[in-house]
Amino acid sequence: MYFGSDNCGPAHPDVMQALVDANAGYQASYGNDTIMEQVRDRIRAIFEAPRAAVYLVATGTAANSLALATMAQPWQTIFCAPLAHIQVDECHAPEFYTGGSKLSLVGEGDKMTPDALSRTIQSWAAGDVHVSQRGPVSITQVTERGHVYALDELSALTDVARQHRLPVHMDGARFANAITALECTPAQMTWAIGVDAVSFGGTKNGCLGVEAVVFFNPDHAWEFELRRKRGAHLFSKHRYLSAQMLAYLNDGLWLTLAKKSNGACARLAEGLRSLPDCHFVAEPQANLIFATLPRATHQRLHAAGAIYGMYDGPVDNGDPDEPLMMRLVCDWSTTDEYVDRFIAAALG
Repeated sequence: MYFGSDNCGPAHPDVMQALVDANAGYQASYGNDTIMEQVRDRIRAIFEAPRAAVYLVATGTAANSLALATMAQPWQTIFCAPLAHIQVDECHAPEFYTGGSKLSLVGEGDKMTPDALSRTIQSWAAGDVHVSQRGPVSITQVTERGHVYALDELSALTDVARQHRLPVHMDGARFANAITALECTPAQMTWAIGVDAVSFGGTKNGCLGVEAVVFFNPDHAWEFELRRKRGAHLFSKHRYLSAQMLAYLNDGLWLTLAKKSNGACARLAEGLRSLPDCHFVAEPQANLIFATLPRATHQRLHAAGAIYGMYDGPVDNGDPDEPLMMRLVCDWSTTDEYVDRFIAAALG
C-alpha cells in the first residue's frame, strides 16, 4: 500500500519499451535525433501551437529553473505562492540559475489570488533602482496541496500579469492531472489565457525521467538552448529523453495515466469520507490528498504496511486521539486493491 509519492511509482511499460527500441543503432546527439523531431511536432499539435519552441530535460527542477532563468533577469523578482514548488522544494535552484532573481511570495498557502498578486507586484516600486524589479509570475498547476486552478482563476492571474507587462510561467509537473480534472485542452490552460511558458511534466506520470519545456514565444529558444547547455542539462544521448516523451504522448497515454491516478485518488477520498475521524485539509481535486486521522488510526495503517507522508508526529507515541496530518499520493499504477486495503486497515 504505497501512497508516498508519484515520483516513486514505476515507469509505464510502453515507456520502457520505447527506451529499448531507441537503443538500437545510432542517432544524432544533443537533441538532433529523429525521435525529437516527432516529439516537437506532437507537442506543438497537442498545444495547438505550431510555432512553439520545445525542449526536453531530465528533471522538473531543471525545467522550472531554466525556463524562469530565460524569462527573468538577475535583478528581478519572481512572483509565486508561498507553497509553490519553486519555493519549498527546489533548494534555491531558480535563484541559482537566474543568477540571483529573488522569489516574492504572494498571499498564503498554495494558491494565489488576483488581488494578492496585484498587491505584491505593486509592493515593488517600478523603476526604483534600489529594489528588485518586477519579473515573471509562476503558477503551480496542480498545486502542492493538490488544488487545481480553474480556468477562470488562471485567466484572472494572467490578466494581472499582463496589466503589469509581466510574463507567466506554469509549473506543470502534474500538468496531465490538471487537464484531466478540468476536462479542458492544453491550449485552454496555457497560451489561450496568457501563459507564456510551461514545464510539461512526465516523470510523475509514468515516465522514467523526462520533462518538456514549452515556450509559446519562440524568441526565447536560443537563450534557453544556451542556458540548458551552460547549466549542464543538455543530454548527449538525448534520444533516451525523446523516446520516453514520444511514448508518453502516443495514443494519449499521458492522459490515460493521469485519469488512472486521479481516479484512484477519487476512490481513496471516497473511502476516507466513510471514516468519522478523517478531516480533509484540502478538498482533493487531482491525485493528492491532505487529511488528518487520529494517531491510533495511523498506527494501524503503519502496522498494516501502508506507506505515505506524515506532517505531524511522532506516530508511535502520544495521545491516540490526536489528529495528525498525512499526504497521500496516487500514481498511474495505484490499484483498487491498494486503495481498498488502506481503507479497511484504517477502519480496523
